[in-house]
Amino acid sequence: MGVIEALVSEFARLPGIGRKTAQRLTYHLLQQPPERSLRLAEALEDVASRVHPCPECGNLSEGDRCEVCEDPRRDASLLCVVEEPSTVGALDRAGFKGRYLVLGGRLSPLDGVGPESLRLGLLASKLEAGTIREVVLATNPSIEGEATATYVQQLLAGRGIRVSRLARGLPMGGDLEYVDGLTLSHALQARQEVS
Repeated sequence: MGVIEALVSEFARLPGIGRKTAQRLTYHLLQQPPERSLRLAEALEDVASRVHPCPECGNLSEGDRCEVCEDPRRDASLLCVVEEPSTVGALDRAGFKGRYLVLGGRLSPLDGVGPESLRLGLLASKLEAGTIREVVLATNPSIEGEATATYVQQLLAGRGIRVSRLARGLPMGGDLEYVDGLTLSHALQARQEVS
């Protein structure tokens, strides 16, 4: 395998990147000045060597702790459980002001991902500290995400901690005829009285 094919193969391993897109990316880089490719390689090397999971929450960090855990203005009694670090930024932009626990995945027995593969030990240590009053389950609305949320909810049962789940339902601006059945079902079940 030549170097061009090796780069195409590496790009194709990325999520959402198929073979054709991987080829386009590779040939685009090859048409740029060599300095651009070297800057990309340097950025990748820096990320690989300097970014690691925060030991307190599992979020990505360059320092000893992530920016969220370092922020004293955050509500330490409000914990949001998410699957991946990418969700942290989205929830922060939406206005969440608590702390996070990044599981590092979701339960998927068919893929060999069980509870031992997730950062549930971090959850246990946060619960032992006794400062958590509410846990927000913010896993993805997929079968695996729902299973993960249910599993975490069962771990929290009987601890006197409020457990909430992100609302599910219809997106703004959408047409009902194009909404999938599961989303429509959740929207019907969670309907609210209009005053």
